[in-house]
Amino acid sequence: MYDIASTILTDVLGQATTAGAKDANRVIGAGLAMGLGGIGPGIGIGIAVNGALQAIGRNPEAEGSIRTNMIIGAGLAEAVAIYALLIGLLILFV
Repeated sequence: MYDIASTILTDVLGQATTAGAKDANRVIGAGLAMGLGGIGPGIGIGIAVNGALQAIGRNPEAEGSIRTNMIIGAGLAEAVAIYALLIGLLILFV
C-alpha cells in the first residue's frame, strides 16, 4: 500500500527521487493526522455545547454545574486535538 501511494505521489508531484517522495509523504501524513484528528474533537465539542444549552434551557437553576461539566468535557476533547497536532509535528519533523 505504501509503495502504491508513493508511486502515485511521485508521478503526481513529478519527483523522481525517493527522498522527495518521502518528504511529500511526510507532509501529506502530517496534514492527514491533524485534519482527521481535529474532526472528532470538533464534533464532540459541538454536541457537548448543544446538550449543555438544551439542559440550561430546561433547567436554568442548574446552570453552574452544567457549565462546569461542559467546560471539563470540552477540555478533554481538545486534548485529543492537541495529541493529533503533536503526532502531525512528529511525522513532519522527525
